[in-house]
Amino acid sequence: MAGGRRFNFSAALVLGDKKGRVGVGLGKAADTAQAIEKATRAAKRAMIQLNLTKNRSIPHNIEAKFCASRVEIRPSAGRGLVAGSSVRTVLELAGVSDVTAKLLSRSKNPVNNARAAIEALKKISMK
Repeated sequence: MAGGRRFNFSAALVLGDKKGRVGVGLGKAADTAQAIEKATRAAKRAMIQLNLTKNRSIPHNIEAKFCASRVEIRPSAGRGLVAGSSVRTVLELAGVSDVTAKLLSRSKNPVNNARAAIEALKKISMK
């Protein structure tokens, strides 16, 4: 482009209250602070309220797919939160415990993995 280097920053953000509300947002801007602000607004807009059990677990097995990312989340009493990648972050910020999560795809894209976890949690969310 004319004028040389023009940078654009992208920020992916997971927002949650650890009481059953969680959202994922993506923001792009010329400045990192603006990108983070946009991502925060997007995550707040996309927040979902979960229907958790008394011990802050999920009621049954759930599986979801987002783009090439596939995730399966199973309740497992007494084991704590067993998950990897960005799925762990989503579940932690949602306040979910005593679950086992497994990424069934070979996708390493953390944004799509987080969104796949959100898609799975939507299946047990309050409408």
